[in-house]
Amino acid sequence: MTTYRFLGRRSRALSAAAAALALSLTACQTANDRLLGVTDPDIINPNDIVNADGAVALANGTIGTFRSITGGGESTWLFGGLLADEWSTSSTFIQNDETDQRVIQDFNSSITGMLRQLYRTRTRANEAIEALTKYSPSSRALRAEMYLARGFAELQLGSDFCNGIPLGNVFSVDPKFETPKSTQVVFQYAAASLDTALTFANGTDAQSVLMNRAIRVARGRVHLALGEFTQAAALVAAVPTSFVYQHTFSLNTSTNTIWGQGLSSRRYSVGDSVEGNSRNIRVANAIPFASARDPRLPVTIPTSGAINGQDGQTYARITAMWGQLTPVDVANGIDARMIEAEAALRAGNTTQWLSIHNTLRATPPRLGDIQPAAMAALSDPGSDVARVNAHFREKAFWTFSRGQRLGDMRRLIKQYGRTEATVFPQGVHYKGGNYGKDVNLPVVQAETNNPEFKGCTDRNP
Repeated sequence: MTTYRFLGRRSRALSAAAAALALSLTACQTANDRLLGVTDPDIINPNDIVNADGAVALANGTIGTFRSITGGGESTWLFGGLLADEWSTSSTFIQNDETDQRVIQDFNSSITGMLRQLYRTRTRANEAIEALTKYSPSSRALRAEMYLARGFAELQLGSDFCNGIPLGNVFSVDPKFETPKSTQVVFQYAAASLDTALTFANGTDAQSVLMNRAIRVARGRVHLALGEFTQAAALVAAVPTSFVYQHTFSLNTSTNTIWGQGLSSRRYSVGDSVEGNSRNIRVANAIPFASARDPRLPVTIPTSGAINGQDGQTYARITAMWGQLTPVDVANGIDARMIEAEAALRAGNTTQWLSIHNTLRATPPRLGDIQPAAMAALSDPGSDVARVNAHFREKAFWTFSRGQRLGDMRRLIKQYGRTEATVFPQGVHYKGGNYGKDVNLPVVQAETNNPEFKGCTDRNP
């Protein structure tokens, strides 16, 4: 009996202890749930954006993606310049080497990433436009910037890629794959986006004025791409030369990738008309960006391996135009003046064309971290061919590595009757072999997931 009474007491004690332990564990679990059940601020759920604040957050995210297709990522601003003559490869990556050599494979992984970011910019702009329209219709300047982002991505697609660019309505429950489009049609898409942007950038507040000018410059560039020179000049006439619309950087978001790739990691070397460490390989048609000693583009040209590129072999030519956090001009007043100058040249108004260039040379605007010194006035070269050469050379220095050079070289062929052999780099490539024939970037193999896409329609300018 005593034994059973003892066991009973022990059983009751164990039961009480178990209950206390269970209560303790429940309390600990509740406390842990409170500690661990925090909201992750990096995760945006669909229900979080069905209000004005959420719409603005979507728009801010779009601007971040927009930044990645200009100076905030290894974008076609860099790769377009590599295919053209702005940059030469000093990289270990075959993707860079083949692009510089103008023999690009359609599975180039670097271009795949760049193309995706261009498409993502369009998609995210569309998402933000719909959200702002529903939940923050008074944010007209921000809506204008979303249309600008979309139109700018389309402008860059048409400027840099081959004919046969897939564009679809990717912002829908059931995405529709449309047939690939020529670059001219893509420019028409850009025109429509930017025309809509202007309808929202019509206020008198500072942000609306900023957007209106940026959109006018981008739309003016589209006019040039479509051969509409008079309309282009008229649209940008009111844009002051001092105007800038910039993408900015910070250590907490993204840094200036033109600086990162060109100066910091030295994967890109400033282009020149003489290549090789011994500077004994002539490159026909290439502007001597490095050796011209132009005050708009200061360049250090090493004579030994003191400044080797990422590949450890190439003497990398570097420029200090940009620092790690230097903003990049997405659109500026110089662009407006270059549009006006080209329109004057096309109209046969040599006096106006020359005056625009010489006014800029006399009082150069700031370029990145560089304040160029005044330059001597240009003289009339005396022939239409020489004037076109002079114009595009001047523009190349004013717009260095800002995503315009490749498109301009293609326009020299399409609109000015030049040939690939007289516009793009020719001859022996300094890393072996010869320059190829590519005049644009391919729409990459990954896009064949789209059943409507069968590869570039053609690789013509």
